[in-house]
Amino acid sequence: MTDTITIRRPDDWHVHLRDGAMLQAVAAFTAKQFGRAIVMPNLSPPVTSAADAAAYRDRIMAALPTGSDFTPLMTCYLTDDTDSDDIAAGHAAGIFTAAKLYPANATTNSAHGVTDVAHIMPVLERMQQIGMPLLVHGEVTDGDIDIFDREAVFIERILEKLIAKLPDLKLVFEHITTEQAVRFVDSAGPNVAATITPHHLLINRNAMLVGGIRPHAYCLPVAKRELHRLALRKAATSGSPKYFLGTDSAPHEIHAKESACGCAGIFNAPYALESYAAVFDEEGALDRLEGFASLHGPKFYGLPVNEATVRLERRENPVPDDIQSGGFKLVPFHAGSALEWQIL
Repeated sequence: MTDTITIRRPDDWHVHLRDGAMLQAVAAFTAKQFGRAIVMPNLSPPVTSAADAAAYRDRIMAALPTGSDFTPLMTCYLTDDTDSDDIAAGHAAGIFTAAKLYPANATTNSAHGVTDVAHIMPVLERMQQIGMPLLVHGEVTDGDIDIFDREAVFIERILEKLIAKLPDLKLVFEHITTEQAVRFVDSAGPNVAATITPHHLLINRNAMLVGGIRPHAYCLPVAKRELHRLALRKAATSGSPKYFLGTDSAPHEIHAKESACGCAGIFNAPYALESYAAVFDEEGALDRLEGFASLHGPKFYGLPVNEATVRLERRENPVPDDIQSGGFKLVPFHAGSALEWQIL
C-alpha cells in the first residue's frame, strides 16, 4: 500500500474566487494548494471585457498572502453582445486565457448569459481561428426539462451541433456530471476536454436528499444518480488527457446556504487535492493522479507544467464543521468528517 505520493504542483482549471470581502476570505485556500487557477467571471456585474478582467486580476493578487506563488488565469463572460475584437485583443494581450459560456440563468450570477448560441457564433468562429478555449457550463435552462436531465439535453441540442459547426474549436466541458458527458468527450477530437469536480466524484444525489434536505451538498450542475458518479470516476482515473482537475469551489456564507432558497455551490478549496487523492486511492489509480491534477490541464491549454512538487501522506485529516475566515462562516466539503490523505 502506498502511504506517500509526490506530484508536480497541481492547477485548478475551474474555481470561483468571488470578489470583495469574500475574495479576501477564500483566495488563500486555492493559492495554498494550486499553482494556477482558471477564475470564473460570473461576478456582479460580470467580467465582460479585457479591462474588467485586468482589474479583477489585480484584486485577486492583492488578496493573496504575502509571498504567495499563485497565478490567476482570467476568463471572459460571454453575453449576446460580446465583441469578438475585444475577446481577441484580450487573448493576444495575455489577459484572457479563455471565454466562458453560461446559458442565461443556468447558475449563480448567470442572468446576463447567452440566450442562444446563434447570437455568439461570430465570437466562437473568431475563437476557433485564434485557438482561444471556450469553457462551457453545459445545461439547458428550459422550464420543462427536469433538472437532472439538463446536461444530457444540452449535449444533444447544443453541444453536438456546435462541435459539428466548429470542429477545431478548443472546448472544455466544465464540471461534467453524467455518463452522457463522458461519452461525448471520449468520442470528440483532441480539442475537446472536460473538468471534473471532487464532489461529483464523491457524492451522488442521495447526499443532498436522503435524511432531509442537505444544502451544503447542493451545487449546479446538481449531483446525479450513482451510475453517473461511477462513470465520472472511471473517466477521471483512466489516464486520458481529456480529463483534468477543476474544483468548481464556490463559497457562500452559511446563512446563504441554509435558507428557504439556498445558494448553489460547494466550498471544497481547503481540502481539494486530498479529496481527489481519496478517489484515486479508492480506484487503485494513485499513479494517475499527477496526470489528472498536474499535467493534462497545462497540455490542453498550451502552458508549461509547474516546477514545484507537492507531497501527500496517508494520514487522518479531520475536517472542521465550519471555517471562520475574513469575518465569514463557511462550511467546507467533508465538514465534520475526516479524509485519509493530507498535504505535507
